[in-house]
Amino acid sequence: MTRPRGKLLVIVLFLLVLGAATLGAWLLAAHWAPPRGDYPVQGVYLDSHEERATWPTMHATGVDFAYLLATTGSDARDPDFQRRLAAAQNANVRVGAVHRFDLCRLAGDQAGNFITNVPRDPAMLPPVIEMRFLDSCKDRPGRALLLSELSTLIAQIEGHAGKPAIIKLSPDFEALYDLSPIINRTIWLNRNFFPPDYAARPFVMWTANESRTINGLEGPGQWVVVQP
Repeated sequence: MTRPRGKLLVIVLFLLVLGAATLGAWLLAAHWAPPRGDYPVQGVYLDSHEERATWPTMHATGVDFAYLLATTGSDARDPDFQRRLAAAQNANVRVGAVHRFDLCRLAGDQAGNFITNVPRDPAMLPPVIEMRFLDSCKDRPGRALLLSELSTLIAQIEGHAGKPAIIKLSPDFEALYDLSPIINRTIWLNRNFFPPDYAARPFVMWTANESRTINGLEGPGQWVVVQP
C-alpha cells in the first residue's frame, strides 16, 4: 500500500511544482516590459473603446504616453474619444489618435471619419494609421492600388493633424504588401517580448507586450516603447 501512495505523492508534488512554475511564468509575462535603460519612453495603446483608465494612476506608475483607437474604416468610431483624450491630457499623459485602415473602404471616406472624430490639436502626438487585416473585410487589393489609397489617406490625415503620420504594421500585412521599404514614415511594429525584425527598416515604436497588466487600467493593455 505504501508504493501507490508514494507514487501518488510524487504525482501531486509534480503537479504543484508545474502549477507554480506556470503561474510564475504567467505573472512574469503579464507584468513584463523592456528595461527603461534601453527604452526610456514607454506607454500604452488602447484599442478598445471599453477600456476604463484611471489616468493619474497610470501616469504615476510609468505611462508616459497613450495612443487611443479613434476610428476604423469609413464609419466606425469611438464616440467617447474626445472625453478620453481630455482625461489623459489632464493627467499630463501625451496622447495620440489611431485610425485603423479598412481595405474595403475608400481612403477619402476613411480620412473624413478620422477628421470628424479627432480634433485638430497641436498638443497631440502624431497620428497613427494601423495597417492590419480586419475580419470584416476579405478584400486583398493589389499593391499598387493599396499604395495609392494609403497615400491619399496619409495626405489628408497629415493635413488635418499638421504632423507626419506613423504607420503601424502587423506582421501578416507587411508580409503580403511589403510597405516598409516604400512608405517614408516612422514605423511601429508588434512582437511580444522580443524586438521585431519583419520590416525592411528599423522600428521606432514597438508593441512589446500585447497583454500587460497596468496599474490604473481595467484589464490588460498593449505596452509600447519608443526607440531612443
